[in-house]
Amino acid sequence: MSIYVGNLSYQVTEEDLKTAFAEYGKVSRVQLPTDRETGRVRGFAFVEMETDSQEEAAIQALDGAEWMGRDLKVNKAKPREERSGSSRGGWGGNNRGGGGGGGRSRF
Repeated sequence: MSIYVGNLSYQVTEEDLKTAFAEYGKVSRVQLPTDRETGRVRGFAFVEMETDSQEEAAIQALDGAEWMGRDLKVNKAKPREERSGSSRGGWGGNNRGGGGGGGRSRF
């Protein structure tokens, strides 16, 4: 099981999360996603603890709690949904023709 932690401060670190959740049991893993382009924390994280009972205690205590100036949203993480490839990827679909240019290509 994994815990979703939302509405995090953009200044939060993995160590901050480990410290906050350690009060409820042993933290086995913290994932703090960052934006690919800016490197800035995205405002949410995933925390895994040793046992389900420790995770449940952390969820009960921290959901809605004010931490680092923000009201946390803490619950069981939902499995990641598969993205359908029908509207993304590949070369087709958006029909943006280059137009003009006399038929010559630079490639």
